[in-house]
Amino acid sequence: MRIVVSSTGSDLEAQVSPVFGRCPVYLFVDTETMQYEAVPNPGASMAGGAGIQAAQFVIGRGAQAVLSGNVGPNAFQVFQTAGVPLYNVSGGTGRQAVEAFCAGQLPAISEAKGRVPAHSIWGMDHRGRSGYGPPGAPAATPGPCPGAPGGGVTPAGEQPGDADPDPER
Repeated sequence: MRIVVSSTGSDLEAQVSPVFGRCPVYLFVDTETMQYEAVPNPGASMAGGAGIQAAQFVIGRGAQAVLSGNVGPNAFQVFQTAGVPLYNVSGGTGRQAVEAFCAGQLPAISEAKGRVPAHSIWGMDHRGRSGYGPPGAPAATPGPCPGAPGGGVTPAGEQPGDADPDPER
């Protein structure tokens, strides 16, 4: 299964982005091989319509599920129409998000949220509530994730166990 994680950086040790449409990078992860590809978000700096473009972009690249913080109403509608499920990640690294998804521990995002206020962190309001559907929202029904947790997630093009030609990196 090919999933996408909204990220603040280009590897699985980077933090999950609290927003979907304007996150800097998307990490596309194959849950069967646990390889990933980091792709800059082409809509991150758009003046408007970032959520729609971002949703269409990740669907076009084959995402079958989305792991993210806040997802706005326009992106939410695109994903709903395409039948791509969304899962809430309220912090941590991309690796932790993928592992939680594979373990079925992420709640589904059941409704869109507007823009995240400047004082809000990870899509939570001032009382610390996430607002992603009712309490006890259903958890993920993940696809095959044989490599997680601790399964040696590797960048696309590399195989687990490949020797690093530059061990000083």
